[in-house]
Amino acid sequence: MPNNRGPLLVFSGQSNRPLAQSICDNLGIPLGRSKTEKFSNENMIVHFEDSLREGDVFLVQSFSTPVSDAIIELLLMIDAAKSASAGRVTAVIPYYSYARSDKKDSPRISIAGRLMADLLQEAGADRILTMTLHSPQVHGFFKVPVDHLSADVVIGNHLKERIPNAHEGVVLAPDAGSIKRASAIARRLDSGLAFIDKQRVSDTAVDPRALIGEVAGKRVFIVDDEVSTAGSLVEAVNFAKKMGATEVYVAVTHGVYTGPATERIATLDVVEVASTNTVVVPDYKIQAAKGKLAVLDVAPNFAKAIMNIHTGESVSTLFE
Repeated sequence: MPNNRGPLLVFSGQSNRPLAQSICDNLGIPLGRSKTEKFSNENMIVHFEDSLREGDVFLVQSFSTPVSDAIIELLLMIDAAKSASAGRVTAVIPYYSYARSDKKDSPRISIAGRLMADLLQEAGADRILTMTLHSPQVHGFFKVPVDHLSADVVIGNHLKERIPNAHEGVVLAPDAGSIKRASAIARRLDSGLAFIDKQRVSDTAVDPRALIGEVAGKRVFIVDDEVSTAGSLVEAVNFAKKMGATEVYVAVTHGVYTGPATERIATLDVVEVASTNTVVVPDYKIQAAKGKLAVLDVAPNFAKAIMNIHTGESVSTLFE
């Protein structure tokens, strides 16, 4: 298909430069040169060192720690790219943390997921590319095109390669909201499916109430969108073992691993917790988890999506 756009250019913020470099390696292009500086008053300045004029520009930035710095840096990059006469600017946000704030579920709060969408569009983003939003309805907060990638293929293939006879196991959704994702991976594995029914006992605590499905005597694969402090993960793994699971494996898209997460995983009765590289998992966290963490590569998925967007081809084919 003919491409009437300018050159394909990929730049990275500071939150996940290794993923951006890997995306460029898959595309066979150099990572664009840019510099971000923070002054003594904590203000930032972003400077592109390559020409962006009429370019099809993709800016890679995960909303990971420090989240506020990552967001401000991306907004500055978008604005600077538009000011530098970029032909089109796509914000590539592998991990969109504010997708958790998708509704007004208590008085006098902001729907931050919508606010982030407004800020990105006001800065000048022409398009958004992201992966596994915690709340898919956040997609609807944008008035510009949004391509929402899934890590299901990567996770499914990893489980098949990692575990003999994975089809004899059971994919377990840790709550009712994760059933759709768990069902998609169960179909890829041709395995069983189950989910945990939870009951809220306070504003901050949720207890497992029942298991829908059968896990006794089987390997169990818990799948979810992310692991943060690992509190819910510990609850789900312990419940699966209590219900008779022989082994438990965990696979999520975003391995955020904040606070006590790695220490909890280190002592948890789980074989492995796998996440993708939408968020950088530093070596010290891998060591703290006593070798139980695995990192899966989604750079090829983002590279294919970027190329399809650039050439005007369908992105939906990547889900097949």
